[in-house]
Amino acid sequence: MDFIFHGLTEAFRLLVTGDAETFSAVAATLTVSSYSMAASLIIGIPLGFALGYLRFPGKHYMRLVVDTGLSLPTVFIGLLVYAFVSHRGPLGDMGLLFTLPGIAVGQTILALPIVIALSATAIESLESDLRTTLLSLGAGRYQLVLSTLWEARHAILAAALTAYGRVMTEVGISMMVGGNIKWDTRTITTAIALETNKGKFALGIALGLVLLMIAFAVNAGVSFLRRK
Repeated sequence: MDFIFHGLTEAFRLLVTGDAETFSAVAATLTVSSYSMAASLIIGIPLGFALGYLRFPGKHYMRLVVDTGLSLPTVFIGLLVYAFVSHRGPLGDMGLLFTLPGIAVGQTILALPIVIALSATAIESLESDLRTTLLSLGAGRYQLVLSTLWEARHAILAAALTAYGRVMTEVGISMMVGGNIKWDTRTITTAIALETNKGKFALGIALGLVLLMIAFAVNAGVSFLRRK
């Protein structure tokens, strides 16, 4: 038990003193997750609205594809992105391999089904006569879309927070596409795995505590929105 107590003590020291290696991984994680979430929300919310609001042939199968994407393993996404952005891949000339934007591409693929599926569910759960009410009040097509999204804003925000928690804690994509390069593409989760294997237990605990605090904040936000 002594090494656990020592690890916790050293972890708090690293956090309090602002250890450069620790906060480099934190900064990389926050940067890449912000990139991926911005892209997934810009793409996912409109697609989720269309999937939940519109009626079109093949909608059931489209929803099945999106729901299947919720359970995609991160290592499979990492392998897929690696194949495309590697030097022998079709996107190799873009120089995305072993970069934060490359990780963000993979994490966007991870988060996108979550945003689409939960946004579609949020739209479908609205009152069935909302569209009729808005049209009777003279709402145009643009106002109809905005008003519907506004009514579902809490559920959509909860979807965003859920997706954010997913990308923050993934390992496979960051490891395979980012390469776990120190001071550059090393994220919190990949640093925990590497440093713990190297015997740097305190650093692993410090990063784990940061990840736990971020996860707690995300879950607290989701819980608050659900109560609302």
